[in-house]
Amino acid sequence: MTAEGQPRQKRGTAGVVAPPPVIYLAFLGLGFAFEWLMPGAELPGWAQWIGAVVIVAGVALMISFELAFKRAGTDANPYRPSTALATAGPYRFSRNPAYLGMAITYVGITLAAEAPWALLMLAPATLVIQYGVIAREERYLERLFGEDYLTYKRTTRRWI
Repeated sequence: MTAEGQPRQKRGTAGVVAPPPVIYLAFLGLGFAFEWLMPGAELPGWAQWIGAVVIVAGVALMISFELAFKRAGTDANPYRPSTALATAGPYRFSRNPAYLGMAITYVGITLAAEAPWALLMLAPATLVIQYGVIAREERYLERLFGEDYLTYKRTTRRWI
């Protein structure tokens, strides 16, 4: 209770359905299970090389997201309270560079592994990320940062 007799507000968290890397890994695993049960079409040999390049790009984006959070002085873990808005680095171009980086890495892995079934599982993974993670995080950030977040949201795209 505050001195005024009001209940003390906790900073809380976004209440995401699961850690985003776990969501992507679960759908990737499901896709590889489909590959094992129903082998998909083989991809051309160059797809593996492109996959490797795409993996590097996705990992680089994820590293830049982590650095942006550290510079902003807030935790990237969605199960911990946010203490600041990250709007620099990759956040100048996308409100969700971490999830974009994970999706890019996912695509690279499926290309490198020649796993078209796993690639198809990116669509449902993205839906879970959108509705089970991003939508919840956006509501949380709006409550926490108010107009600052709404202004950022109006000027920065969600994914790219």
